[in-house]
Amino acid sequence: MKNPITLIILLLLLSGCMTAAALAGSTQTNTSGSNTAIEGGYTSSATTTYQSGSSSNTTTNSTSNSNVKSAPPSAGAPSYNSMTQDVCAVGVSMGIQTFGIGISGGKHAIDENCERLKLARILNDFGMKVAAVAILCQDERVFESMIQAGTPCPIDGKIGKDAQALWSKYDHERPDYNTYVKRMEDRKIADEEMQAKITAELEAMDKAKAIEDKKLENKEKMKEWKHPR
Repeated sequence: MKNPITLIILLLLLSGCMTAAALAGSTQTNTSGSNTAIEGGYTSSATTTYQSGSSSNTTTNSTSNSNVKSAPPSAGAPSYNSMTQDVCAVGVSMGIQTFGIGISGGKHAIDENCERLKLARILNDFGMKVAAVAILCQDERVFESMIQAGTPCPIDGKIGKDAQALWSKYDHERPDYNTYVKRMEDRKIADEEMQAKITAELEAMDKAKAIEDKKLENKEKMKEWKHPR
């Protein structure tokens, strides 16, 4: 076009259309042939100058940020050894790790069953067989097995039937007292259920017998009515 005024009017109309189509969240500025738009996290600048010639200048700035988070190192639980083979102790350790802090620790734990076996073995080697059995009877499993075998554990120097009488008298001293009490309660419930069942059967038998007796009585009365003396 040879008319500069017409060209400027067309450019202004075109710039107005571009401004109306701008998206929400962006900024666009038009001044005397200059067009600047800023969107998102970057800056874009465009400048156009119309003189005897044409020129175009575009500048773009972009910024990128990244945040990388990595897991912290794990907390290592310490190692605990018993040092010798003739010690009834085992090492126990543990560790807890979070994103902020890690804690670990450990200790030695005594194996009472191991100690019991060693003591019983030594007492038996010294010829103290009753004492060896008595210390093994501190374990409720051994105590229960001895009762079931008919050879109750020693108590107060008593063995056999005398020991059984004392264990029955002082049952709260049994190593398996809680298990024993529960077993006795279960047996009591079972006995009561059995007794109730037997009672119901006897009552049913008595009721059936009473019905039969009533039938015989009615039959005898019928005979006397038909054949009076």
